[in-house]
Amino acid sequence: MLWMARAVSVLGDSLGLVALLVYLQAETGAAIAVALLLLAGDCVPGLFGPVAGLIGDRYGLRRVMVACEVVQGLLVLAIAAALPPLPVLLFLVAVRGIGATTFVAASRSAVPRVVDDEDLEAANAALGVGTYGLEALGPLIAAALFALGGIRGVLLVDVATFAISAALLAWLPRLSSVRRPAAATHRSPSVGWYREVMAGLGHLWSIPTVRAVAAGFVGVVAFSGVDDVALVFLARDELGGNSTDAAVLYAGVGTGLLLGYLLIARAGGRWPALALLIVGFVVSSAGNLVTGLAGSIAAAMVLQTLRGVGIAALDVGVNTHLQRVVPPSVLGQAFGTLYGAVGLGAGLSYALGGLLLAATDARITFVAAGTGGLLVSITAAAALHRTRTRRAGCSTEIRTGPSDRPVGRGDDTGAEGAEPS
Repeated sequence: MLWMARAVSVLGDSLGLVALLVYLQAETGAAIAVALLLLAGDCVPGLFGPVAGLIGDRYGLRRVMVACEVVQGLLVLAIAAALPPLPVLLFLVAVRGIGATTFVAASRSAVPRVVDDEDLEAANAALGVGTYGLEALGPLIAAALFALGGIRGVLLVDVATFAISAALLAWLPRLSSVRRPAAATHRSPSVGWYREVMAGLGHLWSIPTVRAVAAGFVGVVAFSGVDDVALVFLARDELGGNSTDAAVLYAGVGTGLLLGYLLIARAGGRWPALALLIVGFVVSSAGNLVTGLAGSIAAAMVLQTLRGVGIAALDVGVNTHLQRVVPPSVLGQAFGTLYGAVGLGAGLSYALGGLLLAATDARITFVAAGTGGLLVSITAAAALHRTRTRRAGCSTEIRTGPSDRPVGRGDDTGAEGAEPS
């Protein structure tokens, strides 16, 4: 049910985004309006990541996921009914983005509650197939729907997907909240929330591998995010291709993602999570570097496909490791904070990478992005190695095999399982 709900919800998100992009382009004709829409939907919600994750930890995962889908559906319904001016539209999209961030944090936290530990890698890979596979189909489906119902019609289909997702999620087990350490004071609700957020962030910061994984993930994205902007320039300017060739390069990443998720799902838990994420860091970054050196569209597509495989490994490795080592009481906050920071890193990459692209060319931009990502990957790998060596030296019991979870982590406790700092 969780897989189906995530897949339907992501498909709706993809349809809605395409509809709004087309609407803004037709109404304003301004690239800045499109950029502001993307920032409102991705970067602004990232600022609320820690709070978004805390909501699922505090109030129960199923309840929060259903509420998020209902709220997002109502917001999209309001947009479809009014097609409001740009300032109001940006506000509604930003609020919807906060709901989406809350939903994603809760849904990732729910995975270890509904599958066995040894199946986490396969489960996360299966979610990736549903997420990125249907997300890739979204623009194609939206193009067909435009002819039937226009912008409003596509947005109403998006509303329907939220309703279907909420209904599917209602069939999940209760997934009640996990006990959290009490806040130091509850003099007012705002103070209680603030202290609980800060306490959760402090708890996450005390886990060495979480620090290293988060820093590596955000750093790699901060360097590599610009490829979304630079790829079309590489195809058309440096490689002498056309718009179709550019689309082929973008399709290469999506193809690699699907292949990567399918391979990992088939392998199950034979690949440890930390190994997957380091390989993902390296392959995704190296893919950008060598793409900048490619001599043809075909070569660049193969390299971007390999990069997509690396992104899939990174995604599964990061999610699985957090699900195993972070206590359930702060797991939602971990995902909300991490992916909020990743969204901000992507925004930074768009801004600074865009300036580099304007000052140089696509080849230099890809090589710089790949080189920076590789340096971050090496640093993250070294930090993880030092952490695990220190833990081994302290005689901390660690499970061998596919699991990265310390022995003794309880499913319903707040402090057990945290790694020693």
